Amino acid sequence: MFDPRDPVFLEDPYPAFAALRSRGDVHFHEGLGIAVAVSHAASSAVLRHRGLGRIWQDAQPLERFASFNLLHRNSLLENEPPAHTRLRRLIAGAFGRGHVQRLRPMVATLAARMVDDLAAAIAADGSADLLEHLAQPLPVAVIAELLGVPATDGPRMVQLSNAIVKMYEYGVSAEGRDAAERASAEFVSYVRSVAAARAEAPGDDIISDLLRSELTPDELVATAVLLLMAGHEATVNVLGNGITALLTHRDQWERLLASPALLDSCVEELIRFDAPLQLFERTATEDVSICGYVVPRGEKIGALLGAAARDPEVFDEPDRLDIGRTPNAHLGFGLGIHYCVGAPLARVEIAAALSALTEKLPGLRLVGAPPRRPEFVIRGLRELRVTA
Repeated sequence: MFDPRDPVFLEDPYPAFAALRSRGDVHFHEGLGIAVAVSHAASSAVLRHRGLGRIWQDAQPLERFASFNLLHRNSLLENEPPAHTRLRRLIAGAFGRGHVQRLRPMVATLAARMVDDLAAAIAADGSADLLEHLAQPLPVAVIAELLGVPATDGPRMVQLSNAIVKMYEYGVSAEGRDAAERASAEFVSYVRSVAAARAEAPGDDIISDLLRSELTPDELVATAVLLLMAGHEATVNVLGNGITALLTHRDQWERLLASPALLDSCVEELIRFDAPLQLFERTATEDVSICGYVVPRGEKIGALLGAAARDPEVFDEPDRLDIGRTPNAHLGFGLGIHYCVGAPLARVEIAAALSALTEKLPGLRLVGAPPRRPEFVIRGLRELRVTA
């Protein structure tokens, strides 16, 4: 069984996943304390089964984690029907008011400007960090526009998000837990102040739309924070992992340069090839059988999305990057009622970044092997140094 803290595993978890998959669809992981689904069929079943839900359990002690629990107790991601049905209807309705289409030209302009900045940094110093110049600031700027907050607040929101998502890993230190609560409290206060301002002067932003909905004040705060955290983490890591894959598999980078029409299928393949979210948990609300493995009521099971994405029963040559792969039944945005509501916006951002890079920096190359972050659940890089 894999060790989620092992640097060798973190560098490339896919051989370990393949070994597990060869022995069965589902296994109990003693270190994680939950069962893990490693095949595409089992992971899909975990995500779709109505006997498996996102059952939030407050971090303890309650008085120590008041803000962290508020954000998650009221989150779309951590609720099941009927609460989830109501929340998703209201949030999807706000998204459906044209925000993604409204943002599309702005995203393309932002991506082009940031790639110009990346090119200038490379010209000045010989190399530059693509995460710093493009992958990190692009989704933050987009979410800031979506929420109607100053772009200058973006870096601080990212710091808060990074502190909060550390709680999703296994074996978080006491210091990490305290940092997550402090970040949550600051985020709650920030969004409440923005909502109060929008109540006085509504704008063309999603917080103004959500204020007109039936969300409670706590649900509105939780929704705004979820949009930032999920939107930022997913896009940053798809771009970081994906561009690393493209530049490592140089033939696929050259293929994209020669065939821009492959952009959309390239986006899907990058999400599949090196999943930004490796594990997504569910809790059994009744005894559930997943590919013959029984998950007792009250116990957890995780869908190993990275393992499912390399299942040879679904993907031909799954360890090969193929930017023209169709169909591509990856699970990167989930399945079922918890399918990512922000998926259309994430696709727009990733495509805009790739389009700008291929147009402006066709000679882009890696400078050494990029260092990985030491986390398992959220898979990403510390830095992505490139040259042209």
